[in-house]
Amino acid sequence: MSIKEKFEIKGKVALITGASKGIGAAIALALAEQGAKVVISSRKKEGIDKTVNSLTAAGLSAHGIVCNVGDEAQIKMLVEKTITHFGGIDILVNNAATNPVYGPIDQADGGIFDKIMNINLRACFLLSNLCRPSMVERGGGSIINISSVEGIKPSAGLGLYSISKAGLIMLTKTQAKEWGRQGIRSNVICPGLIKTKFSKALWSDEKNLVRFTKHLALNRMAEPDEIAGLTLFLASDASSYCTGSTFTADGGFLIAG
Repeated sequence: MSIKEKFEIKGKVALITGASKGIGAAIALALAEQGAKVVISSRKKEGIDKTVNSLTAAGLSAHGIVCNVGDEAQIKMLVEKTITHFGGIDILVNNAATNPVYGPIDQADGGIFDKIMNINLRACFLLSNLCRPSMVERGGGSIINISSVEGIKPSAGLGLYSISKAGLIMLTKTQAKEWGRQGIRSNVICPGLIKTKFSKALWSDEKNLVRFTKHLALNRMAEPDEIAGLTLFLASDASSYCTGSTFTADGGFLIAG
């Protein structure tokens, strides 16, 4: 098989959460352009429809399913509907996340802690478990968890978010260790500062952005599609010997002085 063929995922079914905008939408486009049948999942139908319509207008295969990943019943429905529509699941991208609070951890309460862990960690655990049987039945699969550099090196004010993302890194390693012999690979991507609505508070203020990026080796933040290529690599046979690995795309955040 040529290296070009290794990157092809034609006919594969990819389920992507938080896919109506930002990193998730960029990933959906990249996988669809390489021939995958993608399921666009998010909480709001309007955003889903916009993304699905843009993909189908380009002749790509996309289907939208509304799902709040904080609700276990909706997660089960998401997997069931994906399998019903496309026949199975080969690729799962756990991208949906939340961070409703900024500040020290001693000022957060149990309700906020539970909400962050439920969306950022528990949902990924549940979705992966539900997708596993279909992946096994189809001869294997790839799970790609979207964590954050904050899960490796926490910043001030993002403590609970960092804890949840660190947990996702360990979930990835555990999945890889337990499911590798079933043909399932699990890897995690840790993005740095990406220009999305989710991180707008960090980059919308020009002075704040300059203060942050001046410490980065690449001296800039990234666009969402700069995470898409790495995701495609992990979804395809080009990464067939990669599992349990942590991949960073952070412009040099972790090596900043």
